[in-house]
Amino acid sequence: MAYLLGIDIGTSGTKALICDGRGKVLATASAPHTRQEPKPGFSEQSPTQWWSAVQKATKAAVKKAKIRGAQVTGVGLSGQMHGSVFLGSNKSGEGTDPLRPAILWNDQRTGAQCDEITKAAGGKRKLISMVGNPALTGFTAPKILWVRQHEKTVWKETKHVLLPKDYIRLRMTGDYATEVSDASGLLLLDVKKRQYNQKLLDLLKLKRELFPDCVESHEVTGTLHAAGAKALGLKAGTPVVGGAGDNAAGAVGNGIVSRGLVNASLGTSGVVYAHADEPVYDPQGRVHTMCSAIEGKWCVFGCMLSAAGSFQWYRDQLRSGEDFSELVKEAKKAAPGSDGLYFLPYLTGERCPHPDPDARGAFIGLTTRHGKKEMTRALLEGITCGMAEQTRIFTEMGLPMKTIRLTGGGAQSAFWRQLQADVYGKPVATVNSAEGPAYGVAILAGVGTGVWKSVPAACKQVVKETATLKPDPVAKKAYAKRVDTYQSLYPALKDVFPQMDC
Repeated sequence: MAYLLGIDIGTSGTKALICDGRGKVLATASAPHTRQEPKPGFSEQSPTQWWSAVQKATKAAVKKAKIRGAQVTGVGLSGQMHGSVFLGSNKSGEGTDPLRPAILWNDQRTGAQCDEITKAAGGKRKLISMVGNPALTGFTAPKILWVRQHEKTVWKETKHVLLPKDYIRLRMTGDYATEVSDASGLLLLDVKKRQYNQKLLDLLKLKRELFPDCVESHEVTGTLHAAGAKALGLKAGTPVVGGAGDNAAGAVGNGIVSRGLVNASLGTSGVVYAHADEPVYDPQGRVHTMCSAIEGKWCVFGCMLSAAGSFQWYRDQLRSGEDFSELVKEAKKAAPGSDGLYFLPYLTGERCPHPDPDARGAFIGLTTRHGKKEMTRALLEGITCGMAEQTRIFTEMGLPMKTIRLTGGGAQSAFWRQLQADVYGKPVATVNSAEGPAYGVAILAGVGTGVWKSVPAACKQVVKETATLKPDPVAKKAYAKRVDTYQSLYPALKDVFPQMDC
């Protein structure tokens, strides 16, 4: 029997998952991370903290699955996208100690560097034609330019730049490697050709040698070396596949492997993800076009920076000690539309469809009529309206949406599932696995080690829809108008946001 290990290095923690060769999940385990904000708009983590969390979560998952570590036959890696790990070289020439904390996907310091990249490429449209996307503060290339300009000592010592999951790969195997889905978020990959864009590297004066070789997501990149195997409690020589960035991995875990299927994930960030058989671009750059974890296929997705993260902020800062499920019950008691109260979830700036690091969160329309239940419902409605903005862009691009599969925290609540159906105006579904990226890369490990012949074949066998909800016709019509109003709020406030620090 094959036993497959999927590891997902998230923002708030690492998850490890064990499934068997039939796709049955045997165990999961997690270990937390902490995040630092050394300055307003900065977001960093220690890569060595990820490695410690991977060791703890892996050992716990193996133990819970009641197997021996030596029985694991393949490993897949997923991780938060865009994070930048700067590595030098130690005395043996193989550097594993980061030169500085990793700069994360939700860091907003690189506005000037985004402008520099856009100018070097010859404008926004030319940049999109080169790498499929505009320059955004979340992507990796602007972070690299920021370090080069502001931390000259670190830059002088830098020999390699790795993404989060690929740093873990290095600690496991000693190999420098990445794969196409995660590398798409560097802003340096020609997503159509699925290889680095040498022209843009030259324009930015970045050496190709800084970045690891890039493979397809199911391909084996190396095997566990002795030290890595010992640290994880596994067997030396165990194959490790390329894996995928968290969005592409989550799509595999939810079976988003054919045209017409869309995934809406409400985690810390909020992502709407559509499969595409060919690269399709939004000329305005509001959503991203990247390589998917399926060989020769692509995806289109958008990312809100503070989706369920807004809900966590609300609970932690304003409703301390209260349970999320109780807050959802409270929201259900408020009338649909929250009595005219709106919430903008721009707590850490925004990315899609408004790439604006200066955007700020807000309750709008507050009156003396509003109480806790209206504020809670307005928050959930605001997050969901932000997700609906992405689905509207997909419609403009001609991407079909037969069913939207739900995952993340927003999929755990019956109320929020129905709210999503009503706001999106589309049927929504849940699937038999809610494990997301960790499950997706376990499937990729199975494909890479011969358990399944392809990613679509694996998903057809192991991922099944368990329940479907249709939008309520009356609520669908009402929420369509509410989304219209929601979409008018950011343009009205855009020029005010930069003045709010005065």
